[in-house]
Amino acid sequence: MNPYQALPVRAFWRPAVAEPAIEEIRDLWTPKFPIGQDDPILTVGSCFAARIGHALIDLGMNFLDAEPAPPGLTREQRQARHYGEFSFRVGNIYTAAMLRQWLSWAFGPAAPPDTVWAENGRFFDPYRPSVDPDGYASAENVLAAREVTLDAIRRGVAKAKCLVFTLGLTETWTDLADDTVYPACPGTVRGTFDERRHAFRNSTFAEVYHHLGEVLELARAANPDLRFVLTVSPVPLTATVSGQHVLVASTYSKSVLRAVAGQLAQENDHVDYFPAYELITGQPTRSRFYAENLRSVTPEGVSFVLRHFMAGLRPVASTPETVRRLVEGGDACDDALLDYYSPR
Repeated sequence: MNPYQALPVRAFWRPAVAEPAIEEIRDLWTPKFPIGQDDPILTVGSCFAARIGHALIDLGMNFLDAEPAPPGLTREQRQARHYGEFSFRVGNIYTAAMLRQWLSWAFGPAAPPDTVWAENGRFFDPYRPSVDPDGYASAENVLAAREVTLDAIRRGVAKAKCLVFTLGLTETWTDLADDTVYPACPGTVRGTFDERRHAFRNSTFAEVYHHLGEVLELARAANPDLRFVLTVSPVPLTATVSGQHVLVASTYSKSVLRAVAGQLAQENDHVDYFPAYELITGQPTRSRFYAENLRSVTPEGVSFVLRHFMAGLRPVASTPETVRRLVEGGDACDDALLDYYSPR
């Protein structure tokens, strides 16, 4: 008798991956800890994760919208202003450094800078440049709106039982004047690029591990019972200024994020990893869940991931019909705008 003889089917490539139809591959995720139907759940991260909250609602679970839209907005206005997209109106958070920054502003020790971008008589928040497409009437209004979001983060983290964070990138843009990080390169979504002030950084494993470790510490200091489910977005980079081919840069970025998420999940009982990345990029899919641009995940692919997520939480709710209405339309990614700058 050797150790392999007692392993379940899921441990062997041929019967678990190579032979079954993709729809029949199961047991990819067994949650490390229970998530109850009434447990408040926070979601934050890259654009790929934006539909998880709606999936939780459809399951009858408790997606925590800590910053709901004010009364009087139409559905289109709420969507344009990113209400209900994630638990907080922070827009896409692609990096661990960005989430660490928001939590450090909300809980200390750091304080957010008063930096505001002006454009055509309107004012925008550099740290979430697309959350309000029309901008604000004054710089003071920008900072006031940011404080509303920071208060929502404080209240949401204090109340939640679980936070789902989808990591997207290792590449970041930093402001050398105050050492803050942006969700997008200045001069792309909003703002003006200044090579003397704005610096590109591509985080290493150690740096992502450090930033994500601080995320866990900051959140757990505010709520010692908070648990985390980490995922990695399967959407590759739109563009890179790392000097590498974009395919190589994407592989580096996703490999680092996957390794860090796995490491933290191994080290902490309150951290779990959900394999969204593997479900889309793994060999069994043969890239069938990517659109023609080989970057955007199709509605079928999003549905496939959500079914596996639901199967782990509540197996009876994991049928395709349960999530079909959740995956209509495409994802809205700030970094997808970088394709505008590609040579034609």
